[in-house]
Amino acid sequence: MSAAVATRQPSADIPSQKRKRSRSRSPDNAPPPSRRRPLSPPAPRGVVDVPRVDDVDPVRRAERERQLAARMAAVELGKTEDNKKGDAKEKGFDAVAEFAKLTSSRSGGVYMPPARLRALQAAAAQDRSSSEYQRLSWDALRKSITGIVNRVNVSNIKHVVPELLSENLIRGRGLFARSIMKAQAASLPFTPVFAALVSILNTKLPMVGELLIHRLISQFRRAFKRNDKTVCHSSTTFIAHLVNQGVAHELIALQILVLLLERPTDDSIEIAVGLTREVGAFLHENSPKANATVYERFRAVLNEGNISHRVQYMIEVLMQVRKDKYKDNPILPEGLDLVEEEEQITHEIQLEEDLKVEEGLNIFKFDPNFLENEEKYKEIKAEILGEGSSEEESGSESDSEEDEGEAVPEKEGIEDRTETNLVNLRRIIYLTIMNALNYEEAVHKLLKVQLKEGEEIELVNMVIECCSQERSYSTFYGLTSERFCKLNRVWCECYERAFETYYETIHRYETNRLRNIARLFGHLFANDAISWAILQTIKMNEDDTTSSSRIFVKIMMQEVTESMGLPTLKERFADPEIKALCTGMFPLDNPKNTRFAINYFTSVGLGALTEEMREHLKNAPRLIMEQRRAMLEAESSSSDSSSDTDSSSDTTSSDSDSDSDATDGPRDRDRRRRSPSPPRRPQQDSPRRRRDDSRSPSPPSRPRRDEPRRGRDDSRSPSPPRSRRNDDRRDDARGSYGRDRRESPGRYRRRSVSDSGSPPRRRYDRSRERSPPPPPRESGRDRDRDRDYDRRRDDSRDRYRDRGR
Repeated sequence: MSAAVATRQPSADIPSQKRKRSRSRSPDNAPPPSRRRPLSPPAPRGVVDVPRVDDVDPVRRAERERQLAARMAAVELGKTEDNKKGDAKEKGFDAVAEFAKLTSSRSGGVYMPPARLRALQAAAAQDRSSSEYQRLSWDALRKSITGIVNRVNVSNIKHVVPELLSENLIRGRGLFARSIMKAQAASLPFTPVFAALVSILNTKLPMVGELLIHRLISQFRRAFKRNDKTVCHSSTTFIAHLVNQGVAHELIALQILVLLLERPTDDSIEIAVGLTREVGAFLHENSPKANATVYERFRAVLNEGNISHRVQYMIEVLMQVRKDKYKDNPILPEGLDLVEEEEQITHEIQLEEDLKVEEGLNIFKFDPNFLENEEKYKEIKAEILGEGSSEEESGSESDSEEDEGEAVPEKEGIEDRTETNLVNLRRIIYLTIMNALNYEEAVHKLLKVQLKEGEEIELVNMVIECCSQERSYSTFYGLTSERFCKLNRVWCECYERAFETYYETIHRYETNRLRNIARLFGHLFANDAISWAILQTIKMNEDDTTSSSRIFVKIMMQEVTESMGLPTLKERFADPEIKALCTGMFPLDNPKNTRFAINYFTSVGLGALTEEMREHLKNAPRLIMEQRRAMLEAESSSSDSSSDTDSSSDTTSSDSDSDSDATDGPRDRDRRRRSPSPPRRPQQDSPRRRRDDSRSPSPPSRPRRDEPRRGRDDSRSPSPPRSRRNDDRRDDARGSYGRDRRESPGRYRRRSVSDSGSPPRRRYDRSRERSPPPPPRESGRDRDRDRDYDRRRDDSRDRYRDRGR
């Protein structure tokens, strides 16, 4: 070491000298501390470290190493298999212990994944006599009974009973009693259904009905002591229907009524009234004296007046129900009379009797004879349900195989008249609508519902029914319906058919539902989702409408007016096409219907729509006269031939009359003019004698003071009345008057015989061409009326002419 140190010092003093690399050390010496050697790679897994064998001969050494490695590998393999078996045993033990711990807790333990729970149940179910397996079967029995009881109703009760009997009701009768009592208390309207279910089970398993009655009476006792009105009401209602079904004796109902009426309070009387209403019909038939006693007690309580007016009114209503013979509360409702009286078992249990409630039947208990009891109940179930032996089943299978060819065509003709599929479809539609957040989501989901051809109307009806059930109208349903109508013509036609149906049956709906339906259709009309041509269904008159339909139209039109505006609505109804289709809403055929429609639309605030009807109503008399005149003209065409023959005879008679007038003196003519009965009216073709006489040159006589002037001479003369002595002046005036008339433009169609030398012209009678009356209709009174009319017309013309002068 000293030599090495000595050699290093000169190298430090002389930097130019190269440093020599030291030689590698011998393998016997340890490596220097500053040098790091890489770690050797780990041995591969599964490789056994074999100790090295010292042998001079290399071949023999290799063989010995191989044999040693094989022995060591076999030892390692055995150890691995033993470890696997030990792990399996530990896992099996843990599964059983963990499941026992899970079932022993009241709340069911912590959450466990379903796969792991099934594995634990499978491990526990290997031993059917174990407590774990019985606990599993108990839980399954409880869930099954509760589910069956909750879904029973009138339509499926016949199918529910076999399912319920397939469960072990002897073991689970406590579970059944508890479940049905809870279900009845939650839904009192279904009490008759639950009572009918108990009556069927009571005929096969009387212990079930007896246990239920005991628990109901015990429940009523506790509730009566605690003043729990709700529980008392539900218990007495259930007992009343069990009495109606014959499961319980009527004595228990009478005892409860006596207890409630002994010390009357508002609550006790209310419960007694409810019980009597349900069981009164049964007591009236089977115990009339006891029923009369109960009503006497009710009457005494009513007369005492110690209860509130509300409860007094309830007693009065009960008296009326009794008078009506319980028509709304029959003994057995329709569809629930399922048990014959001979088969029913009635339990006579009194109110003060010691009851066997058996609350322990609600709790799971280990049964050492579990398997034996299960086999016994299977035999009882087979006897109740009528299940045959395996030989009978095999025989029936062979028969079915033989008749298989004939059964196929029969199945093709089977029709489902229970409407189960329709009910399910409605349920799906209802749930889809209720679960939608907005109308777009509702339409999207409803379009995915699988509908057969012709079932689209069911979806439309469900949307409208859901809308009607709301407390107030929701635009959700209007927007949903509008989207459907604008998607496809099929939906639009369905809504139009629904409008016709609901308008015809709108009287069946209450006011709130009617309002919602009307506003829904008003929304569709306002947005042109459905055709306005469907309004031809509405006939607005007194005979074709009801109060409900008028309210429906009012609310619908108000909804349309709010959306469109009254001017736009008026323009819409003025459209010729819509106007032709809405003649029923705005009738013009009958003035009575027109007046009714005007009053209706004016009262609902739509008077602007009635302007045309008002105008029509003003012109109605003139139109009626024109129609009658046209009818008379049609009738006159058939009587032209007979009128021509009459005209010739009238002409001859008029000529003779004119000659006689010419020969008569002025006094005779004047006397004839003043006579109260005018001369006979000439025929239409002959000249009028009255007008000829007035135009003759003979002077007229002075008119009387007490009657009006009737002659045309006095009215047309420019001077006041004159005496007979002044003939010349009168003749000049007459001549000048005749000249004035001739010079006037054809205002008068005829001149007198005295003024012109030509024979008198025949007066043109327009009424003859229109409708000449038949000869028998010409009476003296008609002629006088026509003559007076002509005279008044001539007088008015003369007065007008005098004023002009």
